[in-house]
Amino acid sequence: MTRLALLERLKEVQQMPRYQGRDITTISAVLSNQALAKHLELCEEAAGATPQFAGKAAGGKAEQAHVGRA
Repeated sequence: MTRLALLERLKEVQQMPRYQGRDITTISAVLSNQALAKHLELCEEAAGATPQFAGKAAGGKAEQAHVGRA
């Protein structure tokens, strides 16, 4: 999936009741495409949405994001 497609889906998830009043999109500015895909997957899961792009970023490989590691 392209970065643009991931960002568009993240905006859709942002509008779901679970995330109303919360910002889940700003972090995307510093995430790699793989980390963004994982962030989207986790947000979709938490919101109860059907994952649309789970594991399809970066050539179809589901990769773990190591957010917060130095």
